[in-house]
Amino acid sequence: MKPIQKYPIGIQHFQVLREGGYVYVDKTEQIFNFAESVGFFFLSRPRRFGKSLLLDTLQCLFEGKKELFAGLWIEDRWNWAETFPVVRISFSNMGIQELGLEEAIATELDKVANSYQLELTQEGNALRFREIILTLSKINKVVILIDEYDKPIIDTLKDRTLAEKNRATLKTLYSVLKDLGGKTRLLFITGVSKFSQVSIFSDLNNLADLSLHRSYGTLTGITQTELEQYFPEELKQCDKAEVRRWYNGYTWDLKNRVYNPFSILNFFSDINHFRNYWFATGTPTFLIDELKKHQLTHFEEVQVTENVLNDFDFERLNPYSLLYQTGYLTLDSYEHRDLLYTLRIPNQEVSFSLNSYLLDAYRNDPFNTSTNLIARLRKAFEQNDFEHFQEDLNEVFQCIDYQFWEKNLEKFYHGIVHLTFNLIGIFLDSEVKTNRGRCDAVVKTDERIFVLEFKLNQSAQVALDSIFERGYLEKFKNMGKGLVAMGVNFDGLERKVDGVLVSALDKQ
Repeated sequence: MKPIQKYPIGIQHFQVLREGGYVYVDKTEQIFNFAESVGFFFLSRPRRFGKSLLLDTLQCLFEGKKELFAGLWIEDRWNWAETFPVVRISFSNMGIQELGLEEAIATELDKVANSYQLELTQEGNALRFREIILTLSKINKVVILIDEYDKPIIDTLKDRTLAEKNRATLKTLYSVLKDLGGKTRLLFITGVSKFSQVSIFSDLNNLADLSLHRSYGTLTGITQTELEQYFPEELKQCDKAEVRRWYNGYTWDLKNRVYNPFSILNFFSDINHFRNYWFATGTPTFLIDELKKHQLTHFEEVQVTENVLNDFDFERLNPYSLLYQTGYLTLDSYEHRDLLYTLRIPNQEVSFSLNSYLLDAYRNDPFNTSTNLIARLRKAFEQNDFEHFQEDLNEVFQCIDYQFWEKNLEKFYHGIVHLTFNLIGIFLDSEVKTNRGRCDAVVKTDERIFVLEFKLNQSAQVALDSIFERGYLEKFKNMGKGLVAMGVNFDGLERKVDGVLVSALDKQ
């Protein structure tokens, strides 16, 4: 079987996409809504969400390449008679590591100047940037597009000295924009983080942030309606509910949930193979390091203010700001009385990958064997075979540094258990809430429901007894499945599971 359409995976050039016959999800109506006005705009989105393609589409639009927009919403609504010079700076493929930021920017400015056959006379990147804009404004007002503005900082977060140096360089470059409003038709800046407006764009007080704007929640990403409109044949060949569970779930307006475009396009191209396409393309090690440093393992029902969503101070990284802005958490709900957003993991792809990466990190496992252990534990539930359950569960704990146990034994123990059963829950139905309290884990298979209680420095019998004493089984008695209560005790001194007791009930 071959892919049904040509999928623009990794294609960031609108002209290449359109002329090459690749499928394009038409976003031009939303583009028109802001592009027709004169203004300064900012958009924050995670990597691989179409920011670069968006800016390239804007460039083609303002350069008047009408033929590329044939058949799209904007075709008969845009004034093609007027074109504008475009200054585009992309930090995503600038060669910063090889050249250094200053030299890379200089090279990029040379490319822009050469494309318009300009002879620059000024010295220094900021002055040359200004000279380009002023010279081109004699033709018409200038469109300025800046892609991945924060990449020189994001990529150097492990080296705070270099990150601060790069921040200062960027602030100097962008400072020239504040006095050029009369020369500018449109300024559009994209990035992952939003520490921008305080520490880098402080002079641009008229920068309109579209990141949480209700009108632009689907400017990037693919909605369910768009998926069904543009990929009808693909959807006939797959389990639509499973596809949604794996790759949908992001929202920036709390009205529409969108698919990660990189993941869903790879999924269709890969002939419906469920994999962690997006996560595998560049999960930063500093993210996992930060989560490990703060001993974070729970990402359900995280409540934050909008200030936390916007915060990105690399001198004191907030892990929840980091997780949200980089796409590992998304909005779930908003309580206007308390001005609080609730965050959650967007989908199964991110849940599986984040939990497995974290479990490997906590276990100091250089060979990433946690997923193998989870598979063995999952099979034990599916086959009702617990001969080696205790041994496999202990293997999860074996590689963990003593320093983590020493700091907060109970919190850390329950965190590892939580990560483990989150991963089992990717493959088997899993939950933790009951109507009479909160058990540690519930695992459902086709035939049975397992209710687990974990104790620390007590006994497996105490754990098993508490399941019955607190009525944790009651919720599941009328589901037509066999019920299994499992009590597990962990010995904190030996740092291992020292007992597992199982009590099975017949189907009710």
